[in-house]
Amino acid sequence: MNQELLIRLFRAIEGDSNDDIVKIANKVIEDQSRLGHSKLAGKLQEILNKNIHSYSTFRGELKSLLPKGVTIPTDKRYNIPLATHIERDKLRHEMVLPEGIESKIKLIEREYVARERLKSFGLKPKQKILLYGSPGNGKSMTAERIAYNIGLPFLKVRFEAIISSYLGESASNLKKLFESIRSVPCVLLLDEFDFIAKARSKGQDVGEMHRIVNILLNLLEDYSAPGILVATTNFEGIIDFALFRRFDEIIEMPKPSKVEITRLLEQSLSSIRKHDVNLSSAATKLKGFSSALVVKVAQDAAKMAVIGGKKEMKQEHLLSAIKENTVFNKRK
Repeated sequence: MNQELLIRLFRAIEGDSNDDIVKIANKVIEDQSRLGHSKLAGKLQEILNKNIHSYSTFRGELKSLLPKGVTIPTDKRYNIPLATHIERDKLRHEMVLPEGIESKIKLIEREYVARERLKSFGLKPKQKILLYGSPGNGKSMTAERIAYNIGLPFLKVRFEAIISSYLGESASNLKKLFESIRSVPCVLLLDEFDFIAKARSKGQDVGEMHRIVNILLNLLEDYSAPGILVATTNFEGIIDFALFRRFDEIIEMPKPSKVEITRLLEQSLSSIRKHDVNLSSAATKLKGFSSALVVKVAQDAAKMAVIGGKKEMKQEHLLSAIKENTVFNKRK
């Protein structure tokens, strides 16, 4: 490879010192130095060091995306934050989703990125998203992944702080939180928001909770913050229908199919050596498991092999982990 091509290639490299691409680049520099091309090796090292520094600085800036001067409001009585800010490097974003669901989530991300272009045509991106489905299938993780991919701060509402036993304070807390993000681009997660959004025609909740649902209706209706609001629920049947109509997109997060289960196993076991392991067969036995439980099975199997002093994980470890977690799956 000629010098000019190598220099152009190195200028395109970004990452930190532990990334595979950087390790390969260092190996190329070593090879050039060994061949006597010390001047070229020095030039490549200079470019690489600069890129690593720039990338590290960029990651540092992204770590806390919440703008300076923006504070999360607290409840008046106990001074508890009404939402939790999760740093970018703590966000879960590597997911295995059915193709149709993946396409819908990607479209939400692409629309937000292209919001200015859409605006010029009188169009708006989807900003109010409702994710529903049984526990452990990626609803909350999807919200984190959206924030990670489009580079927005991630705030998770703390309903235990929102809801107060004192008359009127719960509604006040809810309004205060929405007011605080009115001009702050962020992803706001209302996780398991059926906690306050139960259908008004069901159950015995009256008075204060009834007023909170009405407040939430108005807040969702008027939501015009420059970010994205994601609400999740395990029980779509108990959500007030009027709330459903406030969302721009409603997506069911199903349990994984055999194809997704196999991919989850491959991803979860990628760092451990395997011998005579049939993931397809294991995926068949895991049908009906949630995504989270599939990952737990894989991790349990890997730990069995490591703790047992084995250099490789075998099918017996996987089958044993499946058997142990089947009981847990039946309880869910």
